[in-house]
Parts: sequence; structure tokens; C-alpha cells
Amino acid sequence: MSYRTHTCGQLRETHVGETVTLSGWVNNYRDHGGVRFIDLRDRDGVTQIVFHPEAADAHGVAQKLRREDVITVSGKCIVREGGENPKLETGRIEVDAAEAVVLNDSDNPPFIPDEADKVGEEVRLRYRYIDMRRPAMQHILKTRHRVTKITRDYFDRQGFYEVETPFLCRSTPEGARDFLVPSRLQEGAFYALPQSPQLFKQILMVGGVEKYFQIARCFRDEDPRADRQAEFTQVDVEMSFVDQDDVMSTNENLIREIWREIKGQELPERLTRMPYAEAIERFGSDRPDLRFGMELIDVSEVCAQTDFKVFKGAMDAGGCVKAIRVPGGSKLTRKQTDALAEWVKQFGAGGLPICKVANGTLETGIAKFVSEVAPQLVAKLEAQDGDLICFGVDAKPATVARVLGELRVKLAHDLDLIDPNKDAWLWVVDFPLVEWTEDRTLDAGGRWHSLHHPFTAPHDEDLDKLTSADPDVIKGIKSQAYDLVLNGSEMGGGSIRIHRPDTQKKVFTLLGITDEEAREKFGFLLDALRFGAPPHGGLAYGLDRTVMQLVGTSNIRDVIAFPKTQAGADLMTEAPAGVDDKQLQELSLRVQPSA
Repeated sequence: MSYRTHTCGQLRETHVGETVTLSGWVNNYRDHGGVRFIDLRDRDGVTQIVFHPEAADAHGVAQKLRREDVITVSGKCIVREGGENPKLETGRIEVDAAEAVVLNDSDNPPFIPDEADKVGEEVRLRYRYIDMRRPAMQHILKTRHRVTKITRDYFDRQGFYEVETPFLCRSTPEGARDFLVPSRLQEGAFYALPQSPQLFKQILMVGGVEKYFQIARCFRDEDPRADRQAEFTQVDVEMSFVDQDDVMSTNENLIREIWREIKGQELPERLTRMPYAEAIERFGSDRPDLRFGMELIDVSEVCAQTDFKVFKGAMDAGGCVKAIRVPGGSKLTRKQTDALAEWVKQFGAGGLPICKVANGTLETGIAKFVSEVAPQLVAKLEAQDGDLICFGVDAKPATVARVLGELRVKLAHDLDLIDPNKDAWLWVVDFPLVEWTEDRTLDAGGRWHSLHHPFTAPHDEDLDKLTSADPDVIKGIKSQAYDLVLNGSEMGGGSIRIHRPDTQKKVFTLLGITDEEAREKFGFLLDALRFGAPPHGGLAYGLDRTVMQLVGTSNIRDVIAFPKTQAGADLMTEAPAGVDDKQLQELSLRVQPSA
């Protein structure tokens, strides 16, 4: 039996007169005066099938069909009698059914693919196999396939080897929590699922592979977040005998090819590069969205001329005052600006001082407290009538940057200030190597930790600073790290790695990692560095996030065939689930109820 000669999206007027066979799912059915019409769907499209009473057997089958039944139909491709349907690529033709076979009856489904938007996401995830039948979902999966195909072909042409790294690894808890896997053969020992192939790909460079890539599955036992999944996929890359520009340009060309092939867009010949310090200073974020303005402007010098206690107190404590100008923001009501003041508190703000621009001066909000410097503020911010001025003020400049950085993005979306047809790409470079984290349980009151990971190389000119006792000197050490950002979303990131054992030891010492701890956690990497490690560096893209950008969704679960919920549950298979006592005994494990 032949199930198909064509897919449901292939037939055109050039096929009129041919006898064809199609297979798929019943998408819809209609009965017009005894003539039965079926819209037959497969992953490629939809074709209308017409069942005339004269073809008695086929017509009899059609009368019993329900949505989502799986059938095979044979008949002649004809010009559509009822007129063209411009919504379908096959809308000029239909198939006059001569034979029809039901391959599988469907129970009444919990929802119809065309009506998936009418049910909650929980229902769609529980019945993911029905949700997948939606054309939009099929398009996403096809796009994901095309991205990985383009990626593999590109790196093959560039001389890279695709190498698989282990899923069962040693736990190296330096970032997010590991997923642990108990070993049956080594009692009391555990594997960990990889958070990334970082250490293995560095060892591949020591092993002389020189150019490696992998479409890598990664696992992180993180708390629920809307844009994260417990298991995810990244395009992982590592190269030997390269500097930062080599890695960035190689991967920039891959992104350029993906966007050209899938979206028909040409990226700039060279993507913008912006130092970390500039990104924080101007946009309050290390992943700034450049599709709109609202840059952060330091108005501390102007505000120091006022007696406003909120401003004076912060600056006397070593802080600052910055502001953003929100075009057209004066239309926001008092209720809306009060809501913003509450919203920014989650980022460390005590509130949100605001004022509005009218008749060339400031009014409402804190206008009366800054009236004497209003002309200077208006001029410095280049404010226009109808604008809203939002101030960030704190004793910690980092808090000011974070508050206004988050606020500018929210307001840009709320006020439709973003051109949806515009993309803004950039590389953020020159990240600090480390940052200080307060921790009262430590003798020093805190510790340095890596902004990326402890294997990131500092710039050569900063190597001598690694052993400095001056915190300000340490803060100034720049790393050879780089993040690729699109429209305010981090697409990927990487760095040049430390390839010399003496430098790695200095970085571990700076991070408070003793020789014993380093040997315990990373001994196999440290051994490898002793035996002729070449200069090397790499990068990893989030494949899921890349596809999200290409198909225009903000929900990461849309671009994964079998996603987890925010709580890490698979509603379709009902995982995670308990296991029987025999399995636990084999692993020498016992479940201890939580207190």
C-alpha cells in the first residue's frame, strides 16, 4: 500500500489531472448538500479533499470521519470548484476522492490543534503530541532543525570536528546546582550531568583537536525561571591558537549565515563592540537593548546643588544620581508612576523619584525639590515637553545602574517605543575578571568570584595585578570574555581560557580556592595544563534562545519539543516520579522525608 505520492502542502495547479495519494490528519470537515469536504493536514500543509456521493465507498468513509482521525486518500487533483482559498498555498486545487482508508480513529481530543490558544499551556504540555501538530509548532521544529544543519555545515567547512563529550561527569559545583546521578557500582559515589562541556572542550584543545564544536545537551538544577529550562541545548565551540578576535569573527560569521538563510536578513559587516563598563554606564546592563534610547545620564553634579535629602544622602555616602528621559512618558498617570515606584524595589531601589516636562520646565513628582536646577536638568537630559524623567539614586552606583537599566526596558515595552522590525546586535567585551560578593560568614567579610568562570583569562596587561592586595586594583582586572547580545537578550558568551598552570593557580588563589580544593575539583584539568596546553578560547550559544529570536517567541518552551514547566516537571510523562524500593536498594539510597 502506498501511503502518499505527495505531501499535503505540495499540490499546485501544475498537478491538475494527476492521480495522487495523500495521508494525514483530518483537520476539519464540512457537509454541503451531501458533498463532504475534508481539510487534510500533515506537517507540510493542508489540502482540501472533496468526497462526492458518486464515489460511494470513499463517501461512506468520509461521513464517519472526525477531527484528528488519520487517513489515506487517493483521487484526482482538480481545480478547486468553489473558488480559490488564498489562505492556503494549495488553495487553487483540491483532490476529488476516489478511495479513502482510515488508518487510525482518534478519540475526542482534549483540544484541536487550530484551537490550542483557547486552552492553558498546562493542557498543551500534557498533550504535547497534539500541540505539536499545530503548523506554528511544526515551523518552529523545522527552524530548529535548519539552525543545527546550517551550524554543522558551517563548522565542517571551517575544519571543525564535532566531538561528543560525556553526560556522566564529575560534580564541580561552581555555578548552578548539579543534577546528581548515583552510581550503582561505586557505592556512595555520584556522577553529575554536565552544566556545560567546559572542562572537556578545554582538554580537547590540550589533546590537539584544535577546532571543536558540538550541539551539546546541558543540565542545571536551577530554581524556576521563565527563560530557563532544567535541560537545554547549546552550540558549543572551542579553538586553539586563537585570540579573542578570531573566536568572535568565526562565530559572527555563523550567526550571519543563519540569519541570512532563515530570515533573509543581512547582518552588518562587523557587529558593534562595546566595553562592559560603557554598557553599564550608558544602559545599566551588560546585555543592553540598543533598539531605543533612554540612556542613563549622570546628573549627580547638577543634583548636588539642591538640598533634596534623598539626593544629598546618597551622594554623601559615595553614591550617585542618574536619570533617564522617557519620550512621551508624561501621559503616565500618578497611579501608573506609583506602580513603577513599587516595581523598582525588587531591584534594590527605595523608590522612584520622577517629574514631568512641560513648558520647558519640570512639574509634579519631585519638581519642587529640584526647581532651582530645573533648567540645567532639562538641558542635560535634552528633555522635551511631554517627557517623563525618572531618577535612580542610591549609595551604591551598581544599584542605580540596575534599577534604571531594568526600568528603561520595561518602559520601552509598555510605551511601544521599540521598532519590532529593528534588530540591534553587539558584542559586550572587557568584562571584569572578578567581582566582590559580601558574605559575613567569611573572615574577610566576603570573597571574589568569577564574573564568568574561573578558567577565563585576564588581559595580558593585567596579569601582574592578580597578586595585588589592593581591592581597587583587583576590580580593574579585565577579562578576555565576550557576550553576544541581540535586542537585550544574551545569545551566547565565551572567553579566551587560561592555558598556563601558573596563571590558573593565581586566579584560584584570588578566588579563595586552595590548592587542595583545586586538586579535588579540577585536578584532571590542572594535570592537562601541565603537558603543553595551547592558547585557546571558545564560546557557546543558547540554541533555544537563538530559535526563539528567529521565530519571534518569548516563551522558551515553545521552541523545545518536550519542555519542562517552570517547576521542572514534564507533564506528559509525569516526571520526575518516585522509584521502587528495589532500585533504591541497588543504589544504596534511602529517601529521607523533608522536615
